[in-house]
Amino acid sequence: MVHGVINLRSTFYSQVGIGILANIILFLFHVIKFLCDKRLKDTDWIIGLLALTHLLMLLTMGFLAADTFTSQAGLWGDVTCKSIAFLYRLMRGLSISATCLLSVLQATTLSPRSSCLEKFKPKSPQDSLRSLLFLWVFYMSFSAHFSISAVVNSTGTSQGLILLSDSCTILPMSYVLRNLFTVLGALRDVFLIGLMALSSGYMVTLLHRHKRQCQHLHGTSLSPKASPEQRATRAILLLMGCFVLMYCLDCIVSSSRTMWNNDPVCFSVQIIVSNGYATISPLVFICTARHSVTFLKCLWGKNSQC
Repeated sequence: MVHGVINLRSTFYSQVGIGILANIILFLFHVIKFLCDKRLKDTDWIIGLLALTHLLMLLTMGFLAADTFTSQAGLWGDVTCKSIAFLYRLMRGLSISATCLLSVLQATTLSPRSSCLEKFKPKSPQDSLRSLLFLWVFYMSFSAHFSISAVVNSTGTSQGLILLSDSCTILPMSYVLRNLFTVLGALRDVFLIGLMALSSGYMVTLLHRHKRQCQHLHGTSLSPKASPEQRATRAILLLMGCFVLMYCLDCIVSSSRTMWNNDPVCFSVQIIVSNGYATISPLVFICTARHSVTFLKCLWGKNSQC
C-alpha cells in the first residue's frame, strides 16, 4: 500500500510538472507569435486560450494536492480550497467548450466555399469569442448546482492520497435534483462530444477527398505536400482522439468507484486520468507544429536563425 501511494504521488507530480511546462511553452509561443505577426487565426488564439486554461487547471489541482500531501493538511483553509476547486471546475468547463469550438472552427475553415458551412464561418475574432462564451455558459448552466468536490484532509485510511469528497458543496441539493442535474450533465457531454465527432468526421472526409483528387491529378506515385491547413487539421483530429480517449477512461474509472466502495486509490487514479488531457494536448500541438519545434530550438539555443 505504501509503495502504491508513493508511485501515485510521483505519477501525479510528474504529470502536473510536465503539463505545466508544456502549456507554458505553448502559451508563450502564441504570445510571441501575436507580438511578431500582430495577427492570429481564430484557431490560434483558441489554442493559446486552451493552453492558459489547462495551465490554470493543473496549477489549481497542484495547490489542492499540496494541501493534502503536506504534513500540515488543511494548509490553505476550507474556504480557499472551495474557491480553488470552484476555479478548477470553471476551467474544466472552459477547456471542454474551447476544444469543441476548435474542432467546429477547423471544420468550417477546411470546408469549401460552396458548402453550407460557409455562413457559419466567423467574420472576426469577436464572433469566435461569442461562440466560446455561449458554449461555456451552456456547459456551466447544467452544473448550476455547483456541487464542488474539494480535496479533504488526509487521514490514516487515505495514506496521504488525493481524496475527493462531496462534503464540500456550495448549495444543498435534494436527491431528485442531484440526479436530475447528473442526467442533464450527461446529455450535455453527449451533445458536445457528438458535435466534436461530427466535425471530426467531416474533416476526415474532406482530407480523404483532397487526397484522392491530388492522386488523380499528379499520379499515385507522388505524395503531395500537405498544406498548413491540412497539417493543422490533422493535429486537431489527433487532439480530438486524445480528448475522447481520456474522457472514456475518466468515465470508466469514475463508474468503477462504486465497485471499489469509493476507494481513495481509485479517486487518485481518476484525478490523474482527468488531468491527462490537460497534459497531453499541449504536447500534441508542440510536436505537430513546425513553428513550435523551431521555437523550442530557439529556447535551447540550437537554432541561430530564429
